[in-house]
Amino acid sequence: MRRYRPFLLLGLAAIIAFSTSSIAYRWLRSQSQVQPAQVEDTTVKTDVAVANFDIPRGSTLTLEMLRPAKLEADMLPNGAFKAEEMSALVGRVAIVDVSKNEAILQTKLAALDATHGVAALVDPSKRAMSVKVDDEVGVAGFVKPNDHVDLFVTVDTTDDGENQTKGITKLVLADTLVLAIGTELVRTGKDEVAMPVQVITLEVTPAEAEKLAFAATRGKFRLALRSPLTKEEALTPGATIETLLSSYQGGETGKKRGSTLNVGVQLIRGKEVTVVPF
Repeated sequence: MRRYRPFLLLGLAAIIAFSTSSIAYRWLRSQSQVQPAQVEDTTVKTDVAVANFDIPRGSTLTLEMLRPAKLEADMLPNGAFKAEEMSALVGRVAIVDVSKNEAILQTKLAALDATHGVAALVDPSKRAMSVKVDDEVGVAGFVKPNDHVDLFVTVDTTDDGENQTKGITKLVLADTLVLAIGTELVRTGKDEVAMPVQVITLEVTPAEAEKLAFAATRGKFRLALRSPLTKEEALTPGATIETLLSSYQGGETGKKRGSTLNVGVQLIRGKEVTVVPF
């Protein structure tokens, strides 16, 4: 009997270990299946109208563009519309881009009596005027709606005293808002195929519209894209052939940028050399 005692103890230990591990396994499994207690959400929420997808600036709202969403009542921005007011938003025009799931606000819409399209985006005291541009004039396609641009024009002027034609380039419009960009088909000749031409619509005052019309018909104009951080005005005298050739001159007479270009002829009389300016 003593010979089998170690085996009996080993078997008893194995049974105890198996029983203990089974009990522990069943307990852990039952604990994992216990659902955590759900905390009751007491936050007051309101159904408001939000964008169902990205809505571009200038779009006329339809029911398909809107959907209701629950937002916390104390976090609602001013001017938000409740879900039951979505039908009243149909026909309103967005004056800014509205992102998907963004709340529709009164400040993002044109006035109730505003017309549709670009006309709804124009300031009541200003006008919308379109000009045809190419990649060079339109800053190689980098100009987008809501950008601000400066307009430079190059025109030829006649000097009555010398009866000569001179050119000048001048900044004529500054900090001008780009309302829209589109394309139209233009036929250059009778048998030519119509080609797409880019059209940029700018927001200008009546006086600025006159300058823009003159620049488009009587001279060559260029658009310069402004940084959104640029606020100061640029007052310039304009660039002429004289100021262009006098840039970055060397010597005593050319130390100051923008000085006049001095031209002369050397006159040699024997050993005497003099410079005669003209």
